[in-house]
Amino acid sequence: MHPLKFRPILKERLWGGTKLKEVFGKPIESDITGESWELSTVKGDISVIANGSLEGKSLQELIDSNAEELLGKSVVERFGKEFPILIKFIDAKQDLSIQLHPNDALAKERHDSFGKTEMWYIMDADPKAELIVGFNKDVTKEEYAESIANDTLLDLLNYEQVKEGDTFFINTGKIHAIGAGVMLAEIQQTSDVTYRVFDFNRKDKDGNLRELHTELALDAVDYEKKDDFKVSYGHNKNEVNTMVDCPYFKTNFIELTENLELDTTQRDSFTIFMCVGGEASIHTAEGEVSIKSGETALLPASTNNITLQSTGAKLLEVTI
Repeated sequence: MHPLKFRPILKERLWGGTKLKEVFGKPIESDITGESWELSTVKGDISVIANGSLEGKSLQELIDSNAEELLGKSVVERFGKEFPILIKFIDAKQDLSIQLHPNDALAKERHDSFGKTEMWYIMDADPKAELIVGFNKDVTKEEYAESIANDTLLDLLNYEQVKEGDTFFINTGKIHAIGAGVMLAEIQQTSDVTYRVFDFNRKDKDGNLRELHTELALDAVDYEKKDDFKVSYGHNKNEVNTMVDCPYFKTNFIELTENLELDTTQRDSFTIFMCVGGEASIHTAEGEVSIKSGETALLPASTNNITLQSTGAKLLEVTI
């Protein structure tokens, strides 16, 4: 099975812009495109292969027919024939709503879904652009509910100015929002369950306020102030630098100034490469594929050896 690229699934969002086209060349036709879903098996949004002999087949078709070869035996044992990761590029022209995601137990009970642990790698940020990540102090459930009722939630939140390369890990329950002027790569569990708790009283194109999930969120929020979100990682060139290693995904940072050989014979998982700078070609015994900034490739678990060729690419390597 050769390395795979997929057609982007483009999403209009109230807060979206045009950078996904201007910077990455995505085929968007809207001035409010906020997300490019790169790899997805979310119902109704199944990725379709864009290259090679498998072009036109869906990711789910490939999983259904070749699950262990594509995903890896241990991944199939854990997740069945479901792709466990959702990969996106996000362009926030305006602030996103303030939101959080339930953990696995709550998401299963309420929505028959996985929870949503995620991470962000900042690819570009306007001067003074910010994220909201967590609270600025420990908060009780009662204080939180009162702040929602009184429209004072913003006073309780923690703001983080960001720049290219900054990386954040967002646990389930952690209140968060991407701020205006931020473009990032997002890696998350396969889930589209979001509890929106504040949306700046904005109205959609039809003049309606968007739905809030005030009651659902009350039992899902982590009310403690925790400084566990900023990821420190190495920047050694032509080496694999660990960023995040959690139960749901493992992500490494690779900056290339020369070719790099990766031995994956002991890896019982697919491998994803997200290009977050420059461009690179990926070579395996089964074929090759090129990716540039804003593009993603998926290599099956059956791949034994990978050669990365570039003189200036920055890649995120994602496995289970």
